[in-house]
Amino acid sequence: MSRSVLLQLARESIEEVFHAKVSIDRTALLKRHPLLNEKIQTTINLFINKEFKGTYATQNSKESLINNIILCAKKAAFENETTILTTSEYLHCDIELLLDTPEGQISECDTAIIGNALKA
Repeated sequence: MSRSVLLQLARESIEEVFHAKVSIDRTALLKRHPLLNEKIQTTINLFINKEFKGTYATQNSKESLINNIILCAKKAAFENETTILTTSEYLHCDIELLLDTPEGQISECDTAIIGNALKA
């Protein structure tokens, strides 16, 4: 099963940090998916074996969805109070994306790349 564009963007944002280089082509993504330019408040939650590992939420909707997803994913993984995600943990983590739209909250979840057998 393929990931949604939004969840793939969240995964690639975290991978950028591990690879220490910018790999997301924002211009190309915005051309293919103009809705990424919409202003939407965003939250990303990370879980390993259903155990909460990190979160980050935008404080306002002044930024575009693409920028919010990239920011939230990186901050949830690397700038939260409880943990800094390791490569191994990343491969075992589920990513939950919450979008606060005028019509209500939308939730998507991406299961771990490698089955959740990691012991924290």
